[in-house]
Amino acid sequence: MRVSFFLKLSCFFLTLMISHSLKAVDLEYPKKNVLRLAVIGLVHDHVNWILNRKQSDVKIVGIVETNLKSINRYKKRYNIPDSLFFDSYESLLQNVEIDAISAFNSTKEHLNVVKYFAPKGIPIMVEKPMATNYNEAKEMAEIIKNYKTPLLVNYETSWYETTYEAKTLLNQGSFGSLTKIVFNTGHPGPKEIGCTPEFLSWLTDPVLNGAGALTDFGCYGANITTWLLDGETPISISCVAKQTKPKLYPKVDDDTTILLEYTNQQVIIQASWNWSHNRKDMQLYGTKGFIDCQNSDQMEFMENENIGRQKYIPSPIPKNKKDPFRLLYEVVFNDKKLEPFSLYSVENNLIVSKILSLALKASVTKKTQFWE
Repeated sequence: MRVSFFLKLSCFFLTLMISHSLKAVDLEYPKKNVLRLAVIGLVHDHVNWILNRKQSDVKIVGIVETNLKSINRYKKRYNIPDSLFFDSYESLLQNVEIDAISAFNSTKEHLNVVKYFAPKGIPIMVEKPMATNYNEAKEMAEIIKNYKTPLLVNYETSWYETTYEAKTLLNQGSFGSLTKIVFNTGHPGPKEIGCTPEFLSWLTDPVLNGAGALTDFGCYGANITTWLLDGETPISISCVAKQTKPKLYPKVDDDTTILLEYTNQQVIIQASWNWSHNRKDMQLYGTKGFIDCQNSDQMEFMENENIGRQKYIPSPIPKNKKDPFRLLYEVVFNDKKLEPFSLYSVENNLIVSKILSLALKASVTKKTQFWE
C-alpha cells in the first residue's frame, strides 16, 4: 500500500514537471505557429543571418532568386534543396503557403517587393535602409497604409543592448539634457572585407543602392537619432561625401560625414568604407556627462570628471529585440505593435530616407539643405 501510494505520488509530480516543461517550450516556440518565411533574394550578404538561424519558430519555405552564382553558393554552403528555390514571386505563391517574407535583394528592389506582397496582405521585412530615396520610401509607406500590411526595416544596431541602454540612461536624467551625438559606422570597405561579388555589384551602384557609404552606413545614425528624439526632424542637413578610393569605388562615395542640426542637438554621422577596422559606435553628450557605446554590449560613461570613465554593463534586451525574425514572428502571430518611431518602423524610416536624400543633395550642391 505504502509503495503504491508513493509510486502514484511520484508519477503525479513527474507529470506536473513534464506538463510545465512542455508549456514553457510551447510558450517560447508554439509548434502550431511556426512562421513560414520566404526569403526574397540572396544577393545581400546579410542573408547569412537567417540561413544561420537555428531556432525552430521560423522556417524558410521558399527562396526567390535568379542569380545562379548566389544560388549555387548558398546551396552548397547550407545544403539547401532545389525544391526551395523559385524564379519569381508568382511561382513562389503558386507553390508555397507563406506567412511573411524577408527581403535580401538590392535596396532598389524594396519598392517592387512592397508593391507585390503588400496588396496580398503578406507582412514584409527588408534590410536597411528602407529605400534608395525619399520618393520611393513615401510610395512604400502609402502602399503599406492602404493595405494595412506590416513592414519592418531591419538594422543590426536594433539588436544592440547598448542602443536601448543609452536611451534608458538618457531618460533617467543624470546626464542632463542631450546636446550632441556622434556616430562612427562602417568598415575598411566592402571589397576589403570580402563581400560577395553579387553583393558588391549593387552595393557600389548609385542607382541600386542610392549612394555608397552615405546610404550604407549613414542610415544607422539617422535611424537611432530619430528614435532617441521621438520622431523629431532636423532643421538642416549638411554633408561632405568623398571618394578616397576612386579606383575601387568609382561610382559612389566611400567616406562621408553628415551633419544634422536640431533645435537642441547637433548630430554628426561619420559613415565610411575607409575605417581601419569594423565599427558601429556612438557617443552621446549631455550637459552633465556622456555615454560611450563602443559596440553591441560594451559601454562606458562619465558623470564626474574627478572619477573619470566608468565601465557599464547594459541590461539584457528581450528576444524580439535581439532577433529581428522573432520580432517578425510576433508581429504576424501575436499582433505585436511597434512603439512610435521604433527603430524598425515605417514612420522612423521615412524620416531616415528624407535625411539621406537631403544629405546626398547637400553633398552634390555643396549647400546645406533645410527640412520642409
